[in-house]
Amino acid sequence: MFDHVRSICFDLDDTLWPCAPVIRAAEQACYDWLQHHTPRVTARHSLEDLRTHRMQLACERPHIAHDFTELRLRSLARLMAEEGYPAELAHQASDVFRAARNRVTPYDDVLDGLARLRTRYVLVSVTNGNSQIEHTPLHASFDISLTAAEVGAAKPDPAVFHAASERSGIPLNGFLHVGDDPERDVRAARRLGLSTVWVNRHGRDWPVDTPRADLEVVELSALVTILLE
Repeated sequence: MFDHVRSICFDLDDTLWPCAPVIRAAEQACYDWLQHHTPRVTARHSLEDLRTHRMQLACERPHIAHDFTELRLRSLARLMAEEGYPAELAHQASDVFRAARNRVTPYDDVLDGLARLRTRYVLVSVTNGNSQIEHTPLHASFDISLTAAEVGAAKPDPAVFHAASERSGIPLNGFLHVGDDPERDVRAARRLGLSTVWVNRHGRDWPVDTPRADLEVVELSALVTILLE
């Protein structure tokens, strides 16, 4: 089924580690920092208010909507300016968020699985999120790592996959893409002719009227077994 594959492209959030608890912890760490350093901001805005403000800014500035770090930075800078705080504090708050954002815990099957796959394939990570792979436990797991912010577009935009192909020197028809999102991962990759694997760790139903992935697995270890054994 995958004899043609030379490179495997992996999504990160909810494919290789659970995302929601990391985001909650990072947002809380950032908010705690804001309460200490910019109390006038937190006196007027709850944590939920900050999320709403970022979403509104994304609608106002669609050209940066794919860059979550820039979006957070500009949102914080605007709110701080309204309360008379210098813009440099927005950068410091953003750094606090990003440091916490990188404290991910890979699923149990991930580190060993990636290490084994890397002996045979070129491994590429592609993410719409703003984790910094070099500061996570997976810092030595990939040959190439790309983010939406670097590429200038987010999945399902094909630019992300084209960038992976250009950086690796491997044509798209030699790629296998592995991800948890039926639209942003599976359908987006299939449109470009990539083979696809849906990682369905939580027993979700596949969306109606959406072409299925070439393979569905519950854990990465199942894919490793198919590809290597």
